[in-house]
Amino acid sequence: MQLKDKVIVITGGCQGLGRAMAEYLAEKGVKLALVDLNQEKLDEAVAACKAMGVEARAYLCNVANEEQVIQTVTQIADDFGAINGLVNNAGILRDGLTIKVKDGEMTKLSLAQWQSVIDVNLTGVFLCTREVAAKMIELKNEGAIINISSISRAGNIGQANYSAAKAGVAADTVVWAKELARYGIRVAGVAPGFIETEMVASMKPEALERMTSVIPLRRMGKPAEIAHSVAYILENDYYTGRILELDGGLRL
Repeated sequence: MQLKDKVIVITGGCQGLGRAMAEYLAEKGVKLALVDLNQEKLDEAVAACKAMGVEARAYLCNVANEEQVIQTVTQIADDFGAINGLVNNAGILRDGLTIKVKDGEMTKLSLAQWQSVIDVNLTGVFLCTREVAAKMIELKNEGAIINISSISRAGNIGQANYSAAKAGVAADTVVWAKELARYGIRVAGVAPGFIETEMVASMKPEALERMTSVIPLRRMGKPAEIAHSVAYILENDYYTGRILELDGGLRL
């Protein structure tokens, strides 16, 4: 897919990986619909994209809310007149051991911790994929949907909720690639490892050192490297049904 003037929706688009993707795609002439829950940061991201000479709009939406997703996708299609792709990037963390015993006291991962991550990271991906794909079919717009999974999909201690959601995203990527190919819609995924986001940068130096020491390339990935991979998948019309792992060789 030639990216110039194509309309791409990015959830979680106002900061971190989402904003890096938005700015990278803006440089390629993509029209951007950025979806998130922080109006101030959304406005900043939209302004940064517009400064590159492309059309960009902000949309406040909770991706785990079916009604909001339906309304937002409809509004995006009305505003731009087309939708050519989606990056399901929105996600949250609510880490914790399923069972933890310390000093004789037992604590459990709460249902709220479990459900909130499943709602956003898995159900949100389902809702956004369903609605964007339906609108693309309705408008006869071919293109691609990219799901951001994680190397944690293989299972990571303290992330029963997150790992389950990201494994589900990876599995459904294959399902949707098979289901939507007939409509000219490709579906693929990216599974990042440790990436230099604002959240990671706030960690203690000793924790960061421990993280990077187990990565064969001895460094974390950069948001622009994930954005580059998203652009590659959007541009390569033969890439579908696969998860591209970007982890510096961590999961060999």
